[in-house]
Amino acid sequence: MITTNNSLFEFKKATEIDSWQIVNDGVMGGLSQSKISWDEKENTFDFSGNVSMENNGGFASVRAAPLNFDQREFKKIKLRVKGDGKTYKFRMRNSKNFDGIVYSLDFATEKDKWKEIELAVDDFQPTFRGRIYSGYGKFDTMDLRQIGFLIAGKQEGQFHLEVDWIRIN
Repeated sequence: MITTNNSLFEFKKATEIDSWQIVNDGVMGGLSQSKISWDEKENTFDFSGNVSMENNGGFASVRAAPLNFDQREFKKIKLRVKGDGKTYKFRMRNSKNFDGIVYSLDFATEKDKWKEIELAVDDFQPTFRGRIYSGYGKFDTMDLRQIGFLIAGKQEGQFHLEVDWIRIN
């Protein structure tokens, strides 16, 4: 929920994860599994599961539309996350469609360590099913419709990403 500190999500209560949905490689026949949950002890959003390369799989993702977001320009996405040492993608869309161009940028985590990460909007790449499509230009922050996380890149096995907040600047 948007607040005066430019928050997209703060994850301070369980209902803040209700708008998030899982999209795994099962849409293409893969066998990866993931789940989302709210950690009552930490007041955080947890995205966890297992990435499987079987059946041409290899990704797990979660996405949501920012609630009560009043469209405005911004230059950076800021995250506070605790990971497992794997690399994740933060993703943004200009559409509420299930499929299509998504702008993404990788960020690394450190195992069991909280990190604040800044991602410059100008560094995001337009992609479709893992391929970069450079002809789409820069992401239009005035038209933000979805955000999310993805783990892919042949990072097979268990994963766990804990998210404290997502903000814009």
